[in-house]
Amino acid sequence: MPAWTTSDPVALHARTQPDRIACVDLASGRRWTYAALDEAIQRAVGVLETGHGIEQGQRIAALARNSADLVVLQQAAMRLGAIFVPLNWRLANAEQQAILADCDPVLLLHDVALEMTLPKGCLPIEVAAFAAAVEAQVPAPRRPLPADDAPSIILYTSGTSGRPKGVIVTERNAVATAVNFGVLGRVGNASVFLCDAPMFHVIGLITSLRPPLLQGGTVLISPGFDAGVTNRRLADPALGVTHYFCVPQMARMLRDHPDFAPSNWTALTAIFTGGAPNPAADINWWLAQGVRMVDGFGMTEAGTVLGMPVEADRIARKAGSAGLAAPTIRLRIVDNAGRDVAAGEPGELWLSGPSITSGYWNRPEETARAFTADGWFRTGDIARRDEDGFVTLVDRLKDMFISGGENIYPVEIEMVLLDHPDIAEAAVIGVADERWGEVGCAFVVVKPECLVDPADLASHCSARLARYKVPKEFLLTDALPRTASGKIQKHILRSLAVQGLEQS
Repeated sequence: MPAWTTSDPVALHARTQPDRIACVDLASGRRWTYAALDEAIQRAVGVLETGHGIEQGQRIAALARNSADLVVLQQAAMRLGAIFVPLNWRLANAEQQAILADCDPVLLLHDVALEMTLPKGCLPIEVAAFAAAVEAQVPAPRRPLPADDAPSIILYTSGTSGRPKGVIVTERNAVATAVNFGVLGRVGNASVFLCDAPMFHVIGLITSLRPPLLQGGTVLISPGFDAGVTNRRLADPALGVTHYFCVPQMARMLRDHPDFAPSNWTALTAIFTGGAPNPAADINWWLAQGVRMVDGFGMTEAGTVLGMPVEADRIARKAGSAGLAAPTIRLRIVDNAGRDVAAGEPGELWLSGPSITSGYWNRPEETARAFTADGWFRTGDIARRDEDGFVTLVDRLKDMFISGGENIYPVEIEMVLLDHPDIAEAAVIGVADERWGEVGCAFVVVKPECLVDPADLASHCSARLARYKVPKEFLLTDALPRTASGKIQKHILRSLAVQGLEQS
């Protein structure tokens, strides 16, 4: 049988609704109808193919802030069968060079001066120069699209364990994620997405772009997140933003900004959050402001996996849960022997479905370890499912530690600490202990103008947790190390804990 071909919603909507606005670049004011965007992509195909000799399977990297030009580039690469690789521009030069060496691109688009040695054969080109070339290029002839199971994007993970891996994303994966989020998030033809999450992350490049483009909606692209600007855009009736996806840290920055006025967000369906735990207290706070905060769970390797309902009363009843499985997702929660656990019991979350990655770029051993013999993807996340099917993420399997024979899940302790009125952020790790094997060590960020005593924090935890779960150490810090997607880098905290405890 022939392979399925890649889905191309932009080309479809260019014929079914050519005059509808598809994309707006907020920084420059440029806008494209579906017909214009489809033509721009074909012009970019011509630039890549005739101007640079790009062939199927070759990698095209980008080191640049969000722009519509990156969307055009990625879609053009998809139509050619080339592979788009967006780099995290927040990384150090050495980290970026390591990623470039791993993916070995033939072209690198950038919007800042390069201060690194590129791999041999990699041609640098500025984003502005690429955009000008696209504008001047004649649209390339149409050609059959590549198979949808071929690599289309490589997204390098944000490195919570210290070493980024290149996750292969096919067009089949991307379309399945668009379907999954589209169903859970009530995305339709009239939807308007504001995208200011970085496009080197799955939220920015896929979750915030593919669902509206699949449905023929509109994407508003911002070069990056700014709490004041985003607040004003959410309240702007001329933009009419219906969907906004962010990590919880971004949501907190919105509410702390002087321009926060959620009563003016009249077009908004919901704020969708993921990428980090979202305390139930925070979700309920947003509901009290009249804003539906819809939490969910996804992965670079799996796209959208879980999502909460959009109705406020359903959110309130299940606040703290990541929701129900998306329509193309099959999931299991299993014990150490791979047996399904009972409702309410914690276990590792396993996934299957068309949104799941085929593996890691240049990492056959790690790819093999990530899947079971019968094809289930091991997420490494501990979860529990209730009698209604709602799934709550308990913790990362690698972050769980054992104290006196008891399994300790740091996220449970972190949620308790975040209930303290003077605590802004908290992270808990396990550290070695002669008596108990491991004990908890909590890193705590105190809210401005507040003072806390570690003994008070211990009492706060003791009133809400079993004694063996209460951290032995409470370390005050100005900030927690985070990745660009907001995830706490616990490998850095483990190093700091060792140093701190050795000095104490």
